[in-house]
Amino acid sequence: MRNRSNRRLAMVLSACALGGCALGPRYEAPTASALGVPQAYGVAGADAAPIDLAIWWRRFDDPELSGLIETATVANLDIAVSRARLVQAREQLIQTRASLLPTVNGSAGAGRTAVWSPRTTASIGGVTVGSGGASGATQLSVGLDASWQVDLFGGLRRSVEAARASRDAALFDLAAVRTSVAGEVATNYIDARLAQARLAIARDTLRTQDDNLQIAQWRVRAGLAPATDAEQARAQRAQTEASIPLLETSYAGAVHRLGVLTGQAPGALRLSLDKGGPIPRGPDGVAVGIPADTLRQRPDVRAAERNLAAATARIGVAEAQLYPALTLPGSLTATAASLGGPATVTGQVFADMSKTIFAAGRLRSQVRSARAAADSAFATYKQTVLTGLEDVENAIQASNSAKARQGSLAVAFDASGNAATLARALYRVGRTDFLTLLQSEQSLLSSRDSLASAQADQALAQVRLYLALGGGWQAASPATVEPIPMKPTPMKPTP
Repeated sequence: MRNRSNRRLAMVLSACALGGCALGPRYEAPTASALGVPQAYGVAGADAAPIDLAIWWRRFDDPELSGLIETATVANLDIAVSRARLVQAREQLIQTRASLLPTVNGSAGAGRTAVWSPRTTASIGGVTVGSGGASGATQLSVGLDASWQVDLFGGLRRSVEAARASRDAALFDLAAVRTSVAGEVATNYIDARLAQARLAIARDTLRTQDDNLQIAQWRVRAGLAPATDAEQARAQRAQTEASIPLLETSYAGAVHRLGVLTGQAPGALRLSLDKGGPIPRGPDGVAVGIPADTLRQRPDVRAAERNLAAATARIGVAEAQLYPALTLPGSLTATAASLGGPATVTGQVFADMSKTIFAAGRLRSQVRSARAAADSAFATYKQTVLTGLEDVENAIQASNSAKARQGSLAVAFDASGNAATLARALYRVGRTDFLTLLQSEQSLLSSRDSLASAQADQALAQVRLYLALGGGWQAASPATVEPIPMKPTPMKPTP
């Protein structure tokens, strides 16, 4: 049994020495079908031409929104953290690559040996004394020590492969943070403009209700209406006035969040945003293109794929620990009695082979753990893909619904405005009761508020659609990684 194991080990050693194999599965990106993407998602429609998503916020034609997003891209602190992590990942790759090359250390030394020898001696009172002199020799030395671990089984190469994939994942994580920050800035900006619009509606309504209250009080004093008309008008006005502090709080929260997102104090943007502005309006339609393109465009999907590649490479790193390690240490030393004098040079080279004989199953457990980590990374990748496609579908539905809802609410607002104007005129001359005017005014307030909310919902749906399609990072991030390949992906060990 032992001879058979030794022969197998010898065959593996010979094959790896000649062919430079690497243990562990060779990574290939999973196919769309393996990720659960329906086949129909890979078919484009007749007019489905994907748009440039790199700077999608400019399609809202709002310079202030564009300026805030571009400021956040530079100054946001979450982006700064992700940028530092990318630097760490790049340096880790450099350190891992260095393990493929020999390590060389230098040393230098100087020493002097002294010898004292007596020249004359005498005995005085039974004690021997003498006089003499000292002599010695100086020795100078310079040496180099080198060590190189031969990557017989590809463990070091798999480590480099894993570090490179981790570097790429960190790049896409940075892109994902950029995308998320751009989306959060746009969302809070739209919320701020919606709060301003609702505040304007509430204050306009409050002025109208002040007029209604005066009319009701005049009619009551004239004996043309019951006292309940004035009390109902007063109650309606108070309810509208009570909504204003809540809207101001909502507006302040959005403005404060925008300040932090752009790397500033919470109140830094209050002066510029208080000037007001319309709710952003995006393009009428967004060309989605092929839904499966989400696999290539979304940075979180690409980061998950790179994490899978890194986890797969670490299987080979763990498997290489099961086999012997070959190290070639050597040294070169030069010694001389003085600078510029004749030197003696000695050198030596060794070959050290080491293998763990007993580790209580630790090494094989590490291999099983690495395989489990790869399975987990694959499940995460698949989940990220499916979640991305879900985001696209939901964003398309939300955008279409908001557009249809906005059209209906525009009709309702027009009708409510006409009804409220007519009811006010009729009540002024006593041809209708105050309850009819009250209901008309309440309907007008509700329709105006709902229309503003629908406009904001449509803008928010478009923002979510752009984010779901993976927009907002391509121009800011260098394309250092090839697009995700779409080909069969069996995980086969390298021969």
